[in-house]
Parts: sequence; C-alpha cells; structure tokens
Amino acid sequence: MNKHLKQLIDLSIVDKEIDAFEPQIEEANYNYEAALAKTQSIETDIENLSNEIKEEELKKAKNELHLAELSQKLEDNSKKSGEIKTEREMKSLQLEEEIAKEQVTFANEEIERLEKVIDSKKEQIDAAKTSLEELASNLVSVKADVDAKLETINKERQAVFVAKEKLLGTVNQKGLAFYQKIRRWAKNTTVVPVEEQACMGCHMLISDKIYADVIKAEDITTCPHCGRILYMKADEE
Repeated sequence: MNKHLKQLIDLSIVDKEIDAFEPQIEEANYNYEAALAKTQSIETDIENLSNEIKEEELKKAKNELHLAELSQKLEDNSKKSGEIKTEREMKSLQLEEEIAKEQVTFANEEIERLEKVIDSKKEQIDAAKTSLEELASNLVSVKADVDAKLETINKERQAVFVAKEKLLGTVNQKGLAFYQKIRRWAKNTTVVPVEEQACMGCHMLISDKIYADVIKAEDITTCPHCGRILYMKADEE
C-alpha cells in the first residue's frame, strides 16, 4: 500500500476517535444538565407561585377593604333609620341595606375562596422546596460522577491528540492539505473503504479501472462520484 495513503487512513481513524469523544462528553453531561434544568424549573415554579400568592393577597385585601366600607355603610344606615320621616325614605334605605348585605355576603365568600387558593399555593411551594432540597443534594453527587467521567474521557482524548500530533509529523503536507480539504465537507467519511466495488461514502459503483487502482493502492485514488479517498480493507484485498 502507498505510504501516503496508509498515513491518511491512519489519520482518518484518529480523527474519528477524536470526534467520538464529543457524544461521550454530551452523554456524561446529560444527567447533570437534566437535574440542573429540573432545579431551575422548580425555582421558576416557586417564583411564579409566590407572585400568584401576592396577587391573591392583594385581591383579598381589596375585598376586606370593601367589606369594611360595607360594614360602615350598614352602621351609618342603622343610625339614619331613626331620622327617617317618609315611607319612601324607608324603602330606599331598606333597598340600600339589602344590596349592601348581598355585597357583604359576596365579599366574605370571595375572601374565603381566596384564602383557600393562597393556602393551596403555599402548600405547593412547600412541596416544591422539599423537592428542591432533594435535587440539590442529588446534584452534588451527580456533578461528582460527571466530573470523574469527564476526567477519564479527557485523559483518553489527550492521549489520542498526542497520537495525532505524532502522526501529523510524518504525513506528507501535500497529502494532508488534500485530506483536510475533503474533510471540511465529508467529516468522518473523508477516507472510506470500497465494498463490492462501491464507494462506502456515496454508495455508488466505481469503474473496473478505478477499482483496480484501489486494489493496487499504489497511489491515492478518489471516488469519481463524490471525491472521497478510497481504499481496500486488508481482508478484501
């Protein structure tokens, strides 16, 4: 096999190994990021519930103020009843009292409803805070586990980087530039094997002449369809 072709095949293998570390890092980080996202979600829920409680308490305060005003009005009407001189004034006063009493009933019912809503939201906050404490405790162990995994991955990745640097020192610069040009778009399919006379990059059949060149491996041969570098696996030569 052509020496430069062998170097590019080895380089493509090393590049695949380097790229394979990214999903490993993402997988290691996933559990921690998921737990962190859940923590942030609960914190947001607590904040939203707290704001909702403030709104409900404001509504309750308004109803209590209205209730106080109605009580004062009923008290004033009670005093006025002794000063009434005509039946018309009596009926008018009675109507005002009936309306005021209905409003008192409604205000009391609304205050009771709001208190239940507030209590319910406070219970939700307490439950959320309990979950938050459990998550915070779990987050510490998850982070420690992730850090340990990342340390192992980074050591392995560093070893591969060293191997790549050593390999780059021996690769023909013209061949390297050609390889890097293809890799910009082909990524980890820059160098692909030929199987059953087809390029395993684009899966198109190649001619007998190109197939023979790939088998000989005397020069760097590219796929006429997609431009990837072709080689024949050792067990198929």
